[in-house]
Amino acid sequence: MRFNLQASGMTMTTANTPRPTGGATPPGPAPALPTVPGPPAVPGPVAGPLERLRAGREFGANVYSTIDVLWVLYDRILRITPETTDDPDRDRFLLSKGHAVAGYYAVLAAKGFIPPDWLDDQGGPDSRLGDHPDRTLVPGVEIGSGSLGHGLGLGVGTALGLRAQGLLTPRVYVLLGDAELDEGSNHEAIAYAGATGLASLTAVVVDNHSATHGWPGGAATRFTANGWTAATVDGRDHDALHHALTGHDNHRPHVVVAVVGGE
Repeated sequence: MRFNLQASGMTMTTANTPRPTGGATPPGPAPALPTVPGPPAVPGPVAGPLERLRAGREFGANVYSTIDVLWVLYDRILRITPETTDDPDRDRFLLSKGHAVAGYYAVLAAKGFIPPDWLDDQGGPDSRLGDHPDRTLVPGVEIGSGSLGHGLGLGVGTALGLRAQGLLTPRVYVLLGDAELDEGSNHEAIAYAGATGLASLTAVVVDNHSATHGWPGGAATRFTANGWTAATVDGRDHDALHHALTGHDNHRPHVVVAVVGGE
């Protein structure tokens, strides 16, 4: 229905809103809120230490993307125990991705390398457990890391040092993130290790698609182009990780790319 209003000689035409028929229309259902995914499940023995360390804080992908690889390494691969942290014949593990240290501390506690009560004050002014690992303060830690891009070069140097001493049994494992491969120092380490046949070296690249540019064919191609052997697996599949981590041929350096999705 339309009607006119006279105001100061001006004619205005308006329209009223049609009224619903059959009574008032009930309101529709409220739109569903988006589902926020929770953190991925972690290996059972690590869950308690990680929760104790978390203490109400929120951990990001840097922690959850690495924890399965860390657990498989310490539970099934590395020849090292709390009693052999100074044994020259031990395997060496280097955490290049130092900002993923919360998962590392939880695994070390679960395996008895550090007392569980150390987890209660992680990052505190008197704590041994900093926001990046310190080899002088934490039993079992081989390097102090934090600035990304250095771990693989240190791993190459460690493997060379062991070979020069005639220690041919220990293996050197370096865990790094795919974004670290943007650093030129890693490309130099990859090329050198391949050219010199550092067969005792294994790199573990946690690929959560955070690299700036990526590589045609995936991260493994950056290594195989320089003579490494390679395996790309689901970074949550413990059996697949174990198979890949033991898949080196003892003639060339080896890389395992652990894909964990966009975490």
